[in-house]
Order: sequence, then C-alpha cells, then structure tokens
Amino acid sequence: MKPSRGKRALQAVKELAVMPVRLSRPAAAEPDAAAIFAAMATAVVVLDREGRFRSANQAAEQFFGLSASSLAGTRLAELLPDDHPLFAMLAQALDGAVIVAAHDMGFESPRLAKQGISVTVSPLGEPADLAVVELADGSTAQKLDRQMGFRNAARSVTGMAAILAHEVKNPLSGIRGAAQLLEGSVPERDRELTQLIQDEADRIRALVDRMEAFSDRPVERGPVNIHQVLEHVRRLAASGVARHARIIESYDPSLPPVWGNRDQLVQVFLNLVKNAAEALPETGGVIELATAYQHGVRLAVGGRGRRVHLPLVVTVRDNGSGIPEAIRPNLFDPFVTTKRSGSGLGLALVAKLVGDHGGLIEYDSVPGRTLFRVHLPVQPGATEDEAP
Repeated sequence: MKPSRGKRALQAVKELAVMPVRLSRPAAAEPDAAAIFAAMATAVVVLDREGRFRSANQAAEQFFGLSASSLAGTRLAELLPDDHPLFAMLAQALDGAVIVAAHDMGFESPRLAKQGISVTVSPLGEPADLAVVELADGSTAQKLDRQMGFRNAARSVTGMAAILAHEVKNPLSGIRGAAQLLEGSVPERDRELTQLIQDEADRIRALVDRMEAFSDRPVERGPVNIHQVLEHVRRLAASGVARHARIIESYDPSLPPVWGNRDQLVQVFLNLVKNAAEALPETGGVIELATAYQHGVRLAVGGRGRRVHLPLVVTVRDNGSGIPEAIRPNLFDPFVTTKRSGSGLGLALVAKLVGDHGGLIEYDSVPGRTLFRVHLPVQPGATEDEAP
C-alpha cells in the first residue's frame, strides 16, 4: 500500500529540512516528496532552535515576501518583534516535544501586515532540534462563506429583475406614450406635468434595465490583460467621477492574462473606483490601483467539478471616510446604500460579476483606509499553479 499524501508531505518536510532552495514541479507522473512540499497551499517553514529558517515552500515565500534562498539562514527575530508569541510557541514545542497551535494570530512588523493567521508548530526529529511551522490564513473560510452570501443576494435580484422586466416595462411604455399624447392637447401650464410623467417613466425604466444586468446569461470569457482594463478604468475615472482625486498605480508587470470578460471587468472596477471616489475627502483624496500574484486561494465553482485557482489579485484602495459599520454585514446585498441618490445595486452587481468569473471579492475598512480585493482566475494553462 502506498503511503497517504499527508504522510508523504510529512516525509517531504523531513527530507527538506536543510534544503532552502526553491522547489520546482517534477517531470515524473508520480510526485516526489519535494513536489508535495512545494505544492502545499499553506505556508510551511522549518526553523531550528535559534529561530533560523532551514527550509520554506512556495506559499511561505509569498507569506514572508522573500524567496526561499533569502530566507535560508535568516533569523525569525529579523522579521518579527522579540515579544511575538511565535517565539514562545517554538520553545514550547521543542522543549516539550509537543505540537502547539494558536489561532487568529497577528503578524505585524515593517515587513509583515497579516491578521487572522492560524499557526501550528510541530517538533521534528529525535531529539527535536527542528520545528515545522505551518501558517494558514484562518479567515479564508469566512471569505468563502461571505462570497456564497453575495451570490445568493445576486440571485435574488436576478429573479426580481425578470419579474420587473415582464410586469413593469410594458405598462411603463404605455404610460409614457399616453403622457406624450397628452402633452400636445393640454394647456401650456400643464405640460410640465406631462413631462414629469415621462421623466419618471424613463427613470424607472433605467432602474429596471440596470437590474436586468443581473440576468443569468453565461459569461463569454477569454484571455484579458488586466492592466489594460485598469488603465481604461483609470482614464474614465480621471476624466469623470475621480477627477478631483490622485490615482496611483502599483502593478506587477509579469502577471498572466485573466480568464474573463473585458467589458464586465471594466464594469467591476469602474464601480469600485466610483465608490472610492465618492468616499474621498474634498482635498487630498487618493485612490490606488494595485495588482499582485499570490498562491493558495482556490474556490469551488458550481458545474465545473473542480476547484479553481485564484492567484491574481486586484486591489482598489482609498483614503476616504470608510464603510459605515451598520451596513458592512450586508454591503453586497441589493438596495443597501448610504447615498441619497444611490440605488444600492452597484456593489451587488460587482459581487455578481466577480462570482460569474469564479472569483472572490473581499474588503477591509477603517476610517481613512478602505480596500477591496478581487481574486480572479488566470487563463487556463498560463501557469503551473493551476493543477487541481
């Protein structure tokens, strides 16, 4: 009987305890220990008693923002403050030869800014001179739960849009036509009322048209250069809704193409930039558009029978007033808004379109700093990380 994948992964850690080099995917059909260690979605490092890095997988490189060769020999104290609880966990695991775990841990330093991390420290060897440290984003499950909620909200709008299109648009056309006929036969002082009827009929029709964007039509997708999308959004915003703001760009130029629909992606990011612009202060407003590549985020997409890799991340950040606490739990629900003239459909549509792409959207907000992160799939075959 062949050993399980989990046992082979543990054996991989033991074999790689002194190998700091970055590991690549093997050519053989049967993955070896090195490939299993490299492919693990969670960040895993091996530390000695002095807190020096002895080995790190690719996810750990992403976590610490350093390559495995740069981490090799680096002391943990160079990355974290001396009073960080990970040091006590390391000592406890090695001295007591026990597995130590903690949840919702923060990693804050000039190099790191991560919250909600689950940490497991396991002794390695007899006697235990090394420790395997696993660092997992404990908020991932919450993000996926929220995403399912966003999709359910979008589906409710889809059904409502179908009803409105059938039950409202036809009589609405009749009302507007009747108002136009009346306009030519009423006194001049009453024509203002007939024009008001036409204007309100047009406004209601426009609202119904916006809701029809929530239809369940399949998305036509292909390879899309996300930076061309963001540059188009930037130009539109700079000449319109964000003309009073400074827009800065921080892009990773080596990103592979997104597997998506260009027009819908423009709609997603234009909505996010528009919301950011409306929250900015009158002076000193800044909007940042950023892209990055990360490992380890996968989402099960209905009808595909597999988990889709979401390594491409687009961030829209602003220094505005922040999202009011009262609406955060329902931020992506339809008709939720704090704007007097807003319909509350913008973010609901964003969540729906991101979900149609098999992606994930999340946000963080405090006064003076709000960011939305959109995780998207890349073009099939564009990277080695896509293998299920």
